[in-house]
This record gives sequence, C-alpha cells and structure tokens, in this order.
Amino acid sequence: MSQFSSAELTLPVKKYEYLDHTADVQLHSWGDSLKEAFEQCGIAMFGYMTELDSVEIKECSEIVATGHDLESLLFHFLDELLFLFSCEPFLICSKLTITEFLTEGEELMIKCKCYGEEFTLGKHPQGTEVKAITYSAMQIVNEPEKSRFEVFVIIDI
Repeated sequence: MSQFSSAELTLPVKKYEYLDHTADVQLHSWGDSLKEAFEQCGIAMFGYMTELDSVEIKECSEIVATGHDLESLLFHFLDELLFLFSCEPFLICSKLTITEFLTEGEELMIKCKCYGEEFTLGKHPQGTEVKAITYSAMQIVNEPEKSRFEVFVIIDI
C-alpha cells in the first residue's frame, strides 16, 4: 500500500513547452494562477532532464525558496529544485505542490512538496543536463483579469 494519498499520486495536466534558444533552452509555462505557473515551470525543468512518465512517486522532499521580487523568487525556486536533483539521492520529480506562496511584502517565499524518486540510469532516460538557472530574458506575465499567468525562463544546458 502506498504511503501517499490518491491526490498526491495524481499528476497535474501538462501546461508547459520548450522554446528554442541559442545554446540554451527556454521554459515556457502557464497556469490559472501564478502558483500553478511556477509549479509547471519546475516540472518543465525536470521534464527536460528525463521522461517524466518513467518517474514514480516514491518519496517526497520539501524545499523553501525566498526572494525580494517575483523574478528572484522564481530563480531561487528553480535553483532549489536543481539543487535537490544535484544532491544525493538525486531526486527527480514528476509532481510539485506549492503549499505556501507568499508574493507580497518584503520577503517573498515558497514552500513546495516535491514528489518523485531517485534518478536511476536504465529506468529514467537521460535527457539534457541542466547546469544553471538564469535571469536572462526571464518574464513573469501576471494577468489576473484574463486568468492567465505565464512564466518564461532560460536554463543553461
């Protein structure tokens, strides 16, 4: 029997794409809320590293990211996710759930549950290594009146 609830095991609908960029790749994600657009951007990054269909939800880690504005919050959020993958046991995630999303005040903050399993060659097809997150051409399109939120981030590969 699984240690996770059925809601935790349910994967979100894919709301991201990869855009070509000279020598790098641009992640473009969207959602009905800014929180969802951030979650989708994180999943897009993991999806560039491997085929997410091969990732089972076997463990959960939590990260915390802070920033002084939305761009730095997004940067640090993705950087924390990349750090999670880069450390033992190399957690690759197929689902992210932001549990706290504070976007007002002096210190912006995200707490996120990261669901996945240890990356294992042979089980998980090796995609492209993500070396770093960049601020280059980063955009956060916040249009609450249209119920459309978009994020664009270039990752160094």
